[in-house]
Amino acid sequence: MNLEIKKMGDTLLVKIFGDFDLELADHCRREIDRNYEKEAVKNILFDLTGISFIDSSGLGVILGRYRKVKENEGNVVIASGDSRIIKLLNLSGITRLIPVYPNTAQALKYLAGKVM
Repeated sequence: MNLEIKKMGDTLLVKIFGDFDLELADHCRREIDRNYEKEAVKNILFDLTGISFIDSSGLGVILGRYRKVKENEGNVVIASGDSRIIKLLNLSGITRLIPVYPNTAQALKYLAGKVM
């Protein structure tokens, strides 16, 4: 599958590969929600370094999880070094709500700083 989910402390690392489009969005939404509840984590890190495309349904998954995490007083962060993906995130307005870092290491450092 094009999705890997792993618990890292109080953060759910969600790594997505390929095209983050309608075909993958519903599966991602269900799996992320299930794991978020099951693992009882506070934050979500979307690792988009492995995607080649994102459409409005993929953006909707991210925004929907953002709302859920904010209700639990957590943080959402995105890792992506692809200028095309970052441009789409900027155009959609997501970057006004969710910080974007070029890799997961920097995104995790941000989350560690937010927790302290």
